[in-house]
Amino acid sequence: MRTSIRGPLLIGTLALVWGTNFLWIKVALDAFSPIQLTVARMVLGALVLLAVVAIRRDKLPTDLPTWGHLFVAALVANVAPYLLFALAETRVDSGIAGALNATTPLWTLALAFLVRQSSRLNALQVLGLVLGFLGSLLIFTPWDAGSIDTLGALFCLLAALSYGISYLYMSKYLTPKNLTPTVLSTSQLIAASVLTALTLPLDTAGAPKWSWVPWLSLVILGVLGTGFAYIINYALIRTEGPVGASVVTYLVPVASVAFGVAFLSESVPPLSLLGVAVILLGVWTSRRRPTKAATPS
Repeated sequence: MRTSIRGPLLIGTLALVWGTNFLWIKVALDAFSPIQLTVARMVLGALVLLAVVAIRRDKLPTDLPTWGHLFVAALVANVAPYLLFALAETRVDSGIAGALNATTPLWTLALAFLVRQSSRLNALQVLGLVLGFLGSLLIFTPWDAGSIDTLGALFCLLAALSYGISYLYMSKYLTPKNLTPTVLSTSQLIAASVLTALTLPLDTAGAPKWSWVPWLSLVILGVLGTGFAYIINYALIRTEGPVGASVVTYLVPVASVAFGVAFLSESVPPLSLLGVAVILLGVWTSRRRPTKAATPS
């Protein structure tokens, strides 16, 4: 397949996969509690990647310091955000969850500055952060108490914040290691499966109900949306580079809102749609480089 075709195809595929994840979460919650859903999703994703590692005959890390970092990364990149989104979608629509997930790059930018992984913010990055805040405010619509559930939306923002923390942590402690992305992803999902399994005794919900649609949604979420999504993402980064791959950020909330409206009959308030647009504008603005003034000849 030619690279010119492969890149857009991977971008579209990953946007659909990640965009529909919020739909599958919403449907699966009809039979599973948020904790049960999160545990099953981790385990299914880990099994998919373990199969890939076995086929490729890769080796998982064996040293304890690496596994220590993997468990921390699993906590902030998988356990916390996956569980928070599952909890959130018991209170808000899947489209809103996907829209607020788009604030992740803005959280990452702000956190990088706060922990001094980024030396300073330029004017465009500050403007992007301000736009992201305004967009989130439009989605929350605090002046209209009956519009969006505040706690559910807050769970979504905390999940996006956790993703932001994970990017900084992994870039500092895991990316520099001599391990392939597939091995890192597999090991991280194994760690996440262990951590989420430990939360099962805290779950007061009964056994999952049997209904084929929620169970099928869970399988799709775990196998495709959690396992294969990692593989697609790394293939996209190899094909387009990290900057080109970031285009997915703009498409995921669009897909999540569209699928929520089409398949779950969710209604998105006009101000929330405007909020999505403003957040995406903020992400786009924060990633632009300021033009340098031309030096006089």
